[in-house]
Amino acid sequence: MVKAAINRGTSPEPPPGTHILVVGGGYVGMYTALRLQRKLKARLREGAVRITVITPEPYMTYQPFLPEAAAGSISPRHVVVPLRRVLDRCHVVIGEVQKIDHAGRTATVTTLATEEEGTGAVEIAYDELVLAPGSISRTLPVPGLADYAIGFKTVEEAIGLRNHVIEQMDIASSTRDPAIRDAALTFVFVGGGYAGVEALGELEDMARYTARYYHNIKPDDLKWILVEASGRILPEVGEEMGQYAIRELRGRNIDVRLETRLDSCENRVAVLSDGSRFPTRTVVWTAGVKPAPVLAATDLPLTERGRLKCTAELRIEGVEHAWAAGDAAAVPDITSDEKGKECAPNAQHAVRQAKTLAENIAASVNGGPLKEYEHKYVGSVASLGLHKGVAHVYGRKLKGYPAWFMHRAYHLSRVPTFNRKARVLAEWTLAGLFKREIVSLGSLEHPRAEFESAAGGRPVGPGHGSGPKPSGPPGN
Repeated sequence: MVKAAINRGTSPEPPPGTHILVVGGGYVGMYTALRLQRKLKARLREGAVRITVITPEPYMTYQPFLPEAAAGSISPRHVVVPLRRVLDRCHVVIGEVQKIDHAGRTATVTTLATEEEGTGAVEIAYDELVLAPGSISRTLPVPGLADYAIGFKTVEEAIGLRNHVIEQMDIASSTRDPAIRDAALTFVFVGGGYAGVEALGELEDMARYTARYYHNIKPDDLKWILVEASGRILPEVGEEMGQYAIRELRGRNIDVRLETRLDSCENRVAVLSDGSRFPTRTVVWTAGVKPAPVLAATDLPLTERGRLKCTAELRIEGVEHAWAAGDAAAVPDITSDEKGKECAPNAQHAVRQAKTLAENIAASVNGGPLKEYEHKYVGSVASLGLHKGVAHVYGRKLKGYPAWFMHRAYHLSRVPTFNRKARVLAEWTLAGLFKREIVSLGSLEHPRAEFESAAGGRPVGPGHGSGPKPSGPPGN
């Protein structure tokens, strides 16, 4: 292992000053670093403070817009925010933290260059640690899940799923086999939270519109199934609005199955706990998340669920100079009357926690007082497709077009940078004036296939630039 400090200059020795290491470039990581570079602008300019952000991707994904990106309402590049442009006073390192030794104030990191160099991981020393690696999909030992299912947490998965849905319609339109046609037009979504319901609602809307351009596919030929293990969907918007959402989805011929689990999806057959069997080529898994694996490779205290134990000031409990927020942190909800209740791991808390976190770190660096994270519940909004939604905000319950409009307005106000706000608003405006895009660009997953065929004589087959892709979902 090579021990080194990564910094802007060419000198192997880091410049003097307090080094703040931010692990993760998602909601908390980006917003915290963004606010820190504003609060500590003078000290950054003087060299008294340095900020390093380590993230696997060079962008932050605004996940509430993933369903609209999948439906084609927003361009994929406008769902992400380039970190180097936004964090222009920070040092952004594209890599992954493998281990953290907080007692020694070091993080073991692999970057894009370490594999090429063959020197192994590097160690980055720090003074203040911000752990915000986010979460990953929480999977269960369901037979066939790893082979045939696709998640819905990244922009790549969202666009891949859009391409996949349209390609399944292409397969159904051209096949002469009724069994292949039925399986291609059956779409199973597992998980009745925000991700599952919004993705299903937007994609069903998109596919219903796309069907008008196929001579032998009608909207009613498509079968959409939502599988939820509990007795309700969208619990954040309340029971009444959740029931409305179920009625709205069922009114669109979507099969909503409550208190039901996915037992298997082997051999492209979704087997449910109620005994139902659905031959399908599409299984979308959105059944919850779990903390990032790096948390287990630290010497910091964790809860039974694997999240970091935090105080209301967003310090990691029992240690100095370590902070956390977002999905990775178990932050006490001091506004709740329920003893021991923690803040929910959602975007609403993450963005607000990042503000308090940055102010507390800046106060700590400057020797000022800390404040507790306190959040008054505003409400929740969810989209069920174009012009359809549910909302429970400030005690008021909305549904249909008003809720959908509020959903868009809220998230437009929250997406970072004026640049992204303007681009998203422009795309929404154009989408209202013109017809939907129904193009599948599945060949983008194999951009060199055509050239490889021409250069090496290898025939271009399914999934390699022309013709239908293999029967597996994107990513297989």
